[in-house]
Amino acid sequence: MATTDPTAPPRDVYPPIEPHASGHLRVSDIHEIYWEVSGAPDGTPVVFVHGGPGAGTGPDQRRFFDPSAYRIVLFDQRGCGQSTPHASLEANTTWDLVADMELIREHLGIDRWVVFGGSWGSTLALAYAETHPERVRAIVLRGIFLLRPHELRWYYQEGASFVYPDEWEGFVAPIPEAERGDLMAAYRRRLTGEDRDERVRAARAWSHWEAATSWLLPDPVRAASFDDDDFAEAFARIENHYFVNGGFFSGPDQLLDDVDRIRHLPAVIVQGRYDVCCPMTTAWDLHRRWPEADFHVVPDAGHAAMEPGTRTLLLEATDRFGGA
Repeated sequence: MATTDPTAPPRDVYPPIEPHASGHLRVSDIHEIYWEVSGAPDGTPVVFVHGGPGAGTGPDQRRFFDPSAYRIVLFDQRGCGQSTPHASLEANTTWDLVADMELIREHLGIDRWVVFGGSWGSTLALAYAETHPERVRAIVLRGIFLLRPHELRWYYQEGASFVYPDEWEGFVAPIPEAERGDLMAAYRRRLTGEDRDERVRAARAWSHWEAATSWLLPDPVRAASFDDDDFAEAFARIENHYFVNGGFFSGPDQLLDDVDRIRHLPAVIVQGRYDVCCPMTTAWDLHRRWPEADFHVVPDAGHAAMEPGTRTLLLEATDRFGGA
């Protein structure tokens, strides 16, 4: 295990770039997935696996990769971002997304790629890599989330509420006290209900909770982007759908139990010491099962990828694998 030096100067991400190719790929009878490619057309392929589920991609995510070394693939998972239909829960599971990644890889003519994911993106990155290890060059993970029951209870029932009691009041506000014994189920009823106003109110409260707790030091500007009604509805509905269904895994430890399938692959794991959304105990469990992966703890970081120490380590990892 390595711990970063908080006194070392942080690195900035690479300059902004625009995609040179993009489109929509039909992956099912109802779903079309937005994809884009930027960087060097003949560079090392890398796929950015975004969080949530339901958060979608953004232009800053291209900037974790040297554009002269990487062919950078971003895509919006089912139901979010520029993928359609918006906020759809139908045929939307982890294994549908794993299959979508394979369809995108084949569509772009990529043999093997580096897989990069944080938060829920680390979950899906692991699920994909363990299913298709022969298609993976290397793995970079951040803010580890394995979607186990105790992780969900910590963040959505009791635990993180002790750290952020002020923000917790806003999270529980849409739910009557009589229903607060199972907040994920109570939110499920509202996020899938027919009342648009109630749905949006619940979605905004759910999304704001995550935004308010993602940085070690609050970042109101970034958090405000979670308050958009359309974003919040996709984000909250899809997250809640996955969480009440246990991530569609065969058991709570499926991803840990299948680590042997990827043990041979070069990998870097970066974890913020004070990550409230995805506490370090989960990353530690993965580290203990996968000691071959380089494991880094950022002593002055929470959950967000753009916090200085986390950002620096992620850039070092992608620079390392740029010729993989």
